[in-house]
Amino acid sequence: MTRIGILQAFGILLTVFHANLSAESVDVPFPPARPVTRNLANICSRGQGRPRYADGFFPRSGAGTLKRRGKAINRLESWYAGCCGLPEDNWEAAALCCAGQAWKEALSQFCMEEFSTMTAHYECCRMDGQERWTCFDSELPNPDYEATPGYSAPAMPFEPGFVFDVNAC
Repeated sequence: MTRIGILQAFGILLTVFHANLSAESVDVPFPPARPVTRNLANICSRGQGRPRYADGFFPRSGAGTLKRRGKAINRLESWYAGCCGLPEDNWEAAALCCAGQAWKEALSQFCMEEFSTMTAHYECCRMDGQERWTCFDSELPNPDYEATPGYSAPAMPFEPGFVFDVNAC
């Protein structure tokens, strides 16, 4: 088989593989846990070991909800990195407050994106106020923000849209 024949065969295999990739075969552990004193150290020290979701991770169709969840996780991890790098004297309190604000903002944006579609909306997004945050902080796939063994997050761009309000702490 010629080099071109091998490349064409490989291209066909990739096309078949990607066509067979379905939303059911993709997993985005969601929702992320609320930042608390118990998980703050892992949020800050194990971030590179938690999954990120590049556009190519998802199938071409049928994965809108999963894409929005992945985008929320990417956004939140980006913002956590900023919170964990705060140069405060009282670092733990400031980082925890910042991470809590980032968590709420990322999930608020997720809900806005959910409501901009014609699909069924994530259950917690249909709630308001404290009820929404309590809902998001239940049935958590990774409450302690543990790293995924053997995983190293790819470089992802910084996500704009969050400004830490130190006066809200």
